[in-house]
Amino acid sequence: MMKYDGTHATGKRMTRRIVVAAAATALAAVTGVGAAQAGTASTGAGAALPTCTAAGLAASLHQPLAGGMNHQGAVLELKNTSSHTCALLGYPGLGLENAQHKALTTRTDWGSTWYAGNPGKKLVELKPGQVAQAVLAWTHANTGTSGAAHASYLEITPPASTTHKTVAFKNWADHGELAVTALAHHIAVTD
Repeated sequence: MMKYDGTHATGKRMTRRIVVAAAATALAAVTGVGAAQAGTASTGAGAALPTCTAAGLAASLHQPLAGGMNHQGAVLELKNTSSHTCALLGYPGLGLENAQHKALTTRTDWGSTWYAGNPGKKLVELKPGQVAQAVLAWTHANTGTSGAAHASYLEITPPASTTHKTVAFKNWADHGELAVTALAHHIAVTD
């Protein structure tokens, strides 16, 4: 399972606060989307599609998920609002913000969550108006204690992107830890 860490980069952890260009280059190398290709992804037929950018996507959280053992979650959707088909490959980057939009320490686990199995990294082609989903989960056992982060907003960075979308996210998250699946056209949720 790959980790996305808002404080430092070691081993399987990716940092949220390193130079954005370096993070995008590393993510592009991991996902197979070459930086020299200026954000294109190859389909199975060999045709190149542009990578979906934050500017051409709308981000939203749907279907609040509640579970036992202090688990919470939501279905994250990225909708193609551009006038052309684009592609996504991999996992969204996530970051918590407080009410003043200041970044909070965040660590994200990439893989299966409490609510859904991980579909794995697969190219997701999005025609205009189509949606890609990922399932987001966190725990809140320490609500109001020193081990919990009280967030007001969630930063969502599309794979291979250097900019993010921000959505309202008024939740407590233990130690700023989130889990998210890879993006897919649809992910079955169990709650």
